[in-house]
Amino acid sequence: MGCQMDSKQYTYRVTWSAEDNGYVGLCAEFPSLSWLDADQSKAFSGIEELVADVVADMISNNEKVPTPLSGKI
Repeated sequence: MGCQMDSKQYTYRVTWSAEDNGYVGLCAEFPSLSWLDADQSKAFSGIEELVADVVADMISNNEKVPTPLSGKI
């Protein structure tokens, strides 16, 4: 992938969690990551930023970055 990876190409969703009493931002390509917030839009931006940070860290450590689902055939 190299340094040209755009984390905005990943598949994101936000869902309500009654258990956590907040919105949970999720990324399909990174199932272990989530972002909880009382505000739906902040849950979305939070998971986007978290994934971007993780991708940058993976690239700097020469780790394999997941291919976005949109790029798979």
